[in-house]
Amino acid sequence: QVELVESGGGSVQAGGSLRLACKASGDTYNQNSCVGWFRQAPGKEREGLAALYGDGSDGRYFGGKESWYAGSAKGRFTVSRDNAENTVYLQMNDLKPEDTAMYYCSIDVGGSASLWLGYCPAGAWGQGTQVTVSS
Repeated sequence: QVELVESGGGSVQAGGSLRLACKASGDTYNQNSCVGWFRQAPGKEREGLAALYGDGSDGRYFGGKESWYAGSAKGRFTVSRDNAENTVYLQMNDLKPEDTAMYYCSIDVGGSASLWLGYCPAGAWGQGTQVTVSS
């Protein structure tokens, strides 16, 4: 079982930055699995934002790519991971009011999922961290 705990959310003004963190733990946590971030605003569907692909040792196909970004995140958000700390980050710059949402990190735990971040299935996720951007 994998446990993910997000942190780093908060309230910022438009144009500001935040760095979200996601600490992973658990017996089945695989540092080589793909990880990612998605968000959900009230009354809206989940929106995939970014994924950092794994090394493919688990059999996943990643099209020869290392990462994936949604159009809304491209150029403003950057996903990274520190395997020594079992932590995944999402650096968010130039935040806009429409970025206001609950943000979740996710990890591939095998099999399929109802939400895919590029080639990475969002198989498990944490409790989320709230981001509020004011104009």
